[in-house]
Amino acid sequence: MPRNQEVIRQWKVLHALESSRHGATINALADELGVTTRTIRRDLAALQEAGFPLYDEHDDDGRARWRLDGQVLKGLETGFTLAELSALYLSRNLLEAVTGTPFQRDLTNAFARLEKMLSPRMRQFLDRLPTVLAAKPGPRARGGESSPDIVARLLEATLHLRTASMRYHSVSSARVKDYLVHPYRLVFAQGGLYLLAYVPAYKDVRTFAVDRIASVSLEKQTFTPRQEVTGDVFGNSLGVNTGPAARVEIAFDARVAPYVRARVWHPSQQLREGDEGRLVLAMDVCHDWALRSWILSWGPFARVVTPAALAKDVRSDLQAATDQYGVGSHFSRTLPK
Repeated sequence: MPRNQEVIRQWKVLHALESSRHGATINALADELGVTTRTIRRDLAALQEAGFPLYDEHDDDGRARWRLDGQVLKGLETGFTLAELSALYLSRNLLEAVTGTPFQRDLTNAFARLEKMLSPRMRQFLDRLPTVLAAKPGPRARGGESSPDIVARLLEATLHLRTASMRYHSVSSARVKDYLVHPYRLVFAQGGLYLLAYVPAYKDVRTFAVDRIASVSLEKQTFTPRQEVTGDVFGNSLGVNTGPAARVEIAFDARVAPYVRARVWHPSQQLREGDEGRLVLAMDVCHDWALRSWILSWGPFARVVTPAALAKDVRSDLQAATDQYGVGSHFSRTLPK
C-alpha cells in the first residue's frame, strides 16, 4: 500500500476520534474508513507512538471505545483543538505563497510558536503529510519586496484616515510620479500587495502596486472617504482591476470544453452547451487586460462571441502577436492597461 495513503488514513482516524463525543470503537473506525480492524489497531499504535494522547476505555456493554484526550492542550489556552493546531501547522506548506511579502516574517514567527505547542514526535508525524499536500505559489514581483516601513505607514494611513504623499514608479508611463492620496485599503492578490487609494487630482480611486512605491510620508490632515470600497475589491476582474463588470460570452472548442467546465473561473459564470460539443461560458467581469490575456491563453480553442468590441481587441492582440514573428519585427505595442 502506498505510504501516502497510510498517512492520510491515520489523519482521518485522528480527526474521527476528536469529533466523536463518546469515542469510537475499532469496528466503527474500520467500517468508516473501509479497512480491517487489524489496520485500525496498527494506526492507533502509530498515532500513540507519534505522541498523540489516545486512550481506550470500556463502556457499560464492555466495548472498548477509543478517545483523544482533549485536555492535553488545556494549559496552553489557545482556544484550538489538537486537530485544529495540527491543521494549522500543516497549512504552512500552503501559506508559502506569501513568501517575499511583508507578512512572511510574521507568519514565520507564528509557525515557530505553533511548533512549540506540538511535541517533537507529533511534528515528525505531521511532517509526513506535506508530501501529499502541496501548493504552487503564484507569481510575485521579482526583487520587489515591499518595505515593511512603507507597509506600516500605509496601514496607519488606512486605519486613521491620514492623507499620504507617496512617490510611485508607474510602469505605464515609465517614470516616477508623486501622488497625494487618501489610502482606503491594502489588498493581497495574485502574489502582490496593492493599495487602493483615492487620488484627489483624478477624483477617482486608483490601484497601486505596493512594491513600486518608493517612499511614503503621512500628512497631518485627515480625510473623509468619498467612495465606498466593497469587500471583494477585485471581484469584477479576473486580475487586479476595480472597473465595472459587463457581460462577456466566450465559445470554447469541444477539445477544451471539459477543462473549462471543470472549474469556476468567476462567481458570475454561466455555462450552456453549444453545437458539436462546444461550450459557451458567460461572465459579468471587467473587460480589462486580465480578461483578454485569459482568453488569449486558450489560443485557437476560444472565441469571443460578445461583445463585438472585446472580440475586436482580442483579434488585434492576436494580430500583434503574429506580427512579432514576422521578418524584421520589433516590440512596438504599448503595455496593457
